[in-house]
Amino acid sequence: MQRMFVTLAVSSLMMLFVHCGDQAAKPTDTTMNANATDSVTSQWKLGVQFWTFHLFPFTTAVEKADSAGIKFIEAYLGQPIGGDSKDTLNIRLSAEGRQKVRSILAAKGITMVAFGVVVPQSEEDWKQTFELAKDLGVQYITSEPKKEHLHLADSLAGAYNIPIAIHDHPYPNAYAHPDSVINAMKGHPNLYACADVGHWARNGLDVVECLKKLEGRVIGSHLKDIVTFNDTKAADTLPGKGVIKFPEVFAEFKRQNFKGMFSIEHESNWLNNTQDVKEIADFFHTQVKALK
Repeated sequence: MQRMFVTLAVSSLMMLFVHCGDQAAKPTDTTMNANATDSVTSQWKLGVQFWTFHLFPFTTAVEKADSAGIKFIEAYLGQPIGGDSKDTLNIRLSAEGRQKVRSILAAKGITMVAFGVVVPQSEEDWKQTFELAKDLGVQYITSEPKKEHLHLADSLAGAYNIPIAIHDHPYPNAYAHPDSVINAMKGHPNLYACADVGHWARNGLDVVECLKKLEGRVIGSHLKDIVTFNDTKAADTLPGKGVIKFPEVFAEFKRQNFKGMFSIEHESNWLNNTQDVKEIADFFHTQVKALK
């Protein structure tokens, strides 16, 4: 009898360890073992938010990203495909258009990690948004969901295994303050945060403190700097030349064991900003290297 009890206890412990291992393997897990913090920055992706190149078709934007050495992107819906395609990248994009997008990216070895910022207006729009995300293989959707759609968005995110990253635009946006994002995430395990550090600074918020409030729930970030703190209309500038203290910001991302993408979003010099994106990429890599 005692031998049987011991056998059952060992079996139960083995099952528990296996179960815990499965939990840790979930793709939306944003934490790492504390012993692995030194290498967490090696898992950071540097991408570009295609709103940066929104005055050009998708094909040209891909060329610009590639020339800047960027291999990850966050697409924006509403951009014409360009080239020999008359389609537009949106939730109603044809099957042929979706294949065209995949081919354009594959030709340059570029991965679409996310798209956004989307605000679906109906249940059908939400479903089509997730179908597009599934077809394009994105890892998360950047969104500012309507409050009445939070349950629906969370449910679909769980069903498709594609989390939503709630983005913060400046006031009077509903998600301008991290507390509002936290409230939206309550009871919604598939809703996370996209930390737009520039908009937080525009809102007069301390970027590091905002990150601390959202610890463990940030799965993406929009990388930008601004010229004036606490000014919702403040112009963009190159990171390192504005008001945001990026060494402290990146240190906080590392402390939190962030494992996601920083999407360069440079809302300036619209027609000739590829060189700016290159400079931002160089700045990012220099900052990350200094953390190690």
